[in-house]
Amino acid sequence: MQLRESNIRKLRDRDFDALVIGGGINGASAAAALSGKGAKVALIDRGDFAGSTSMQSSNLVWGGIKYMESGDFKLVRKLCKSRNHLIRSYPSTVQEIRFLTTINKGFRHHPLYPWAGTWLYWLMGSAFTRRPHFLRPADIKAREPIIDTRNARGGFEYSDAYLHDNDARFVFNFVRGALDFGTVAANYVESLGSRREGDHWVTEVRDRMDGATFTICSKVLINAAGPWVDQHNRLSGQHTEHRHVFSKGIHLIVPRLTDSNRVLAFFADDGRLFFVIPMGMRTCIGTTDTRVDRPEVEVTEEDVRFVLDNINKRLELDKPLGKEDIISTRCGVRPLAVKPSGGDDRDFLNLSRKHAIDIDHETRHLSIFGGKLTDCLNVGEEVVEEVRRLGVTVPHPDYRWYGEPPAAVREAFMHQARLMELDAMTAAHASEPLSLRLWRRYGAQAVEMLEDIRQDPRQGEVLIEGTEYLRCELRQARRREMVTRLEDFLRRRSKIALVVPEETIRRSPGLEEACEILFGDQAQARLAEYLAEEGDPLPVNAAPESEGDGAAHAAPRRG
Repeated sequence: MQLRESNIRKLRDRDFDALVIGGGINGASAAAALSGKGAKVALIDRGDFAGSTSMQSSNLVWGGIKYMESGDFKLVRKLCKSRNHLIRSYPSTVQEIRFLTTINKGFRHHPLYPWAGTWLYWLMGSAFTRRPHFLRPADIKAREPIIDTRNARGGFEYSDAYLHDNDARFVFNFVRGALDFGTVAANYVESLGSRREGDHWVTEVRDRMDGATFTICSKVLINAAGPWVDQHNRLSGQHTEHRHVFSKGIHLIVPRLTDSNRVLAFFADDGRLFFVIPMGMRTCIGTTDTRVDRPEVEVTEEDVRFVLDNINKRLELDKPLGKEDIISTRCGVRPLAVKPSGGDDRDFLNLSRKHAIDIDHETRHLSIFGGKLTDCLNVGEEVVEEVRRLGVTVPHPDYRWYGEPPAAVREAFMHQARLMELDAMTAAHASEPLSLRLWRRYGAQAVEMLEDIRQDPRQGEVLIEGTEYLRCELRQARRREMVTRLEDFLRRRSKIALVVPEETIRRSPGLEEACEILFGDQAQARLAEYLAEEGDPLPVNAAPESEGDGAAHAAPRRG
């Protein structure tokens, strides 16, 4: 908590070039870009960083193939270029993955039609990925025996990308990068509204951990509050060209269904794309697409039935998936940018995730609408350019503020890891060697963990039952990751709460020690706070108890 307390003091005492409100992907990339290029930046979020839409995604980094059908080729081309750029910039995190799409009888197009679309999609992506392939039903079955092909007309395989780790972790690494560049960031700091005083914005905020209020002064105000952009604009008296409408999406996390590292794509009963996505030793299934009026949403029985019914119709399992197989859920809204004159009269399901930045030049205010993980680098660069136009000096406009450390740094880490035989310490149920995982998550900071383990081999031990997370990772989280509540670590800095049943976490003998490492003398209070929170209302008592459990449902039905 020391990092957060120090930054709270700095927020009170300093004037900033820009205050960014909202620590989702838009706010995190904006803060990293601005501070990396030399601006003085503050970043606040009323919850934890990546605590809303940015932690509820499909973990896909894709070029928007679904927009091909609506003819939005300009957007597809832009997103494909962004996807390629992310793959090059984050090779350990953003990786190409194959999508196997099955077309059943009665679908609105013959399989050759969308297959031809994948070739156009591949060309629009500069042929950066592996080529598409047409598949007959027998080819689909040979690649994925788990798919029920009895009603299939054919299908195709093409490439996009996904986040090897968790979406919230990817977002936080932008926050961590912004901190390294000098951004003063704090989570659980809520904006109560902003007003213009002379040449500055004065934003009144409340520390949600102790209730204290204070003000933050900035030349520019950047509203990156995600689904709550419109709400904060009302607090600050801003009138914008765009507004948000909301689409709710849910995913179910279940035991791993197939050993292949590919995404299985289907068209659900309502005609929308529907995915089975690998998540280490788990599988993520979804998503829904339901129009809602508010950003506060929850998983309903209807949502669960939709996902389970659709997946059970399309896979051959020894035992159909049921509620008892659900390990955890993801549920959030997609904020879709529309103009007041549009959106309501259009086909809601065809609205795209493209972002829009509305600017009030007179008051030096930016509002970021829409957006998605794939487009995050563009958002950061565009925000920098707009802030420069508003008169803020950006001392290092050409600095590259994103990407993994250089190859030489990675090789130095890997060489040290080899010398100390780090991978021999990998847990038996782990999905990858320990050296690869530490590098992907922590980059150059992973070297510090090697030193921790050399000094005390216990730092290389798994602490919380059923996970891959080491003692030294919790020490790192305390030092550098502003973990304020236990849920911040379990759900966003890590993906423990996604892949391990909640009851297993709650009764883990290592949970109390984890709190002591993370919170010191506040450990008991933070543990009690977590244990007092209402658990997942879905019946998950029969779910497997370890992240390392095998593919319990993967065997195909016979006969």
